[in-house]
Amino acid sequence: MTAAAPLAERGPGARPREAGFGLYLHWPFCRAKCPYCDFNSHVRDGIDQARWRRALLAELDHYASVTTGQSGGPTLTSIFFGGGTPSLMAPETVAALIDRARRAWRCAEDLEITLEANPTSVEAGRFAALAAAGVNRVSLGVQALDDAALAFLGRQHDAAEARAALAVARHHFARWSFDLIYARPGQTRAAWRAELDRALAEGAAHLSLYQLTIEPGTAFHGAWRRGELVPPPERAAAALYDLTQDRLAAAGLAAYEVSNHARAGQECRHNLTYWRYGDYVGVGPGAHGRLTRRGADGTAIKLATRQHRAPEAWLAAVERDGHATRAREPLTPEARLTELVMMGLRLDEGVSRAAFRREAGAEPEHVLDGARLQPLIAGGFLVLDDAGLRATAAGRRRLDGLLARLL
Repeated sequence: MTAAAPLAERGPGARPREAGFGLYLHWPFCRAKCPYCDFNSHVRDGIDQARWRRALLAELDHYASVTTGQSGGPTLTSIFFGGGTPSLMAPETVAALIDRARRAWRCAEDLEITLEANPTSVEAGRFAALAAAGVNRVSLGVQALDDAALAFLGRQHDAAEARAALAVARHHFARWSFDLIYARPGQTRAAWRAELDRALAEGAAHLSLYQLTIEPGTAFHGAWRRGELVPPPERAAAALYDLTQDRLAAAGLAAYEVSNHARAGQECRHNLTYWRYGDYVGVGPGAHGRLTRRGADGTAIKLATRQHRAPEAWLAAVERDGHATRAREPLTPEARLTELVMMGLRLDEGVSRAAFRREAGAEPEHVLDGARLQPLIAGGFLVLDDAGLRATAAGRRRLDGLLARLL
């Protein structure tokens, strides 16, 4: 099999090595809480859409004023509506936020605007209005193409409804993606291969394929502790991972990130900003951000921002203060290095030398512990060359352990 081209060589849409500047907007509400989900999502009987629209616009305005004060501010390259279930937002709210963002920042000509959606019939019916509002990329939380698996995952749709939503997405959006969860209890290689083939038949240029993880505080975590849920053994999960990489690479959707696969030029630019450790604004309950500022001596300072997590507390704070920032703290050099490496090694391109110089002020061999780094290189898990530091296929296969050893 021919090796996939590095991301920096994969086409004009990939913007080689440029981190970009993103805006993340969090809508915290869902119709139901999935048993595997530990995201900041909540179920409410009623939502005052107009009140939430005013609050989101107010916090967006606050961060626009913070980020555009120095040299006119950055160029916005992506907007991402996440959640929760942002396809439950009123299209008028989506349109207002996009319009405000376009007026607040300079925007790239090919500004990517992604919205996460669930494939229920109610939400799929909103796609035309969301496209008219300015959304140009949609990411659907399909999670499985098997009815029994969807019931196990607590989803509110069946496989037929998922396929119908994908057809609607194809009609309204030039760029669209969907998620699947694998390594489910009892899942076999043959069953997962068949499901992958059904997914590929839909024709998406981007797929996000995540192994099921049991997160503390979720319903699945309680079931696991009681012995009611038994995940596949580590070796079986690894075999499913290997199958995923091989099958999608053969179909032309190589993994540009540990769990994300795309055709050349179809990578999610917003997520690339995270993984390349670029700056982004986080608006909405529990949203995080990373902003680079210049100190009095000209030194770059990376600020970590975090908004109030509880929806009602966030809303009250914004209505009182114009924003709901709970933390706005400078990261230590050690924390910046750790985040840079943890995010960047998820990518097939790894972490560039320019990024090490930007964030750590030196080349990777000068800021990473050689006693930790060299054995990982010798063992075939990392490569350090003129381009920078990257994980090999073997390294990405066991990335959590590799990062623990390295950092």
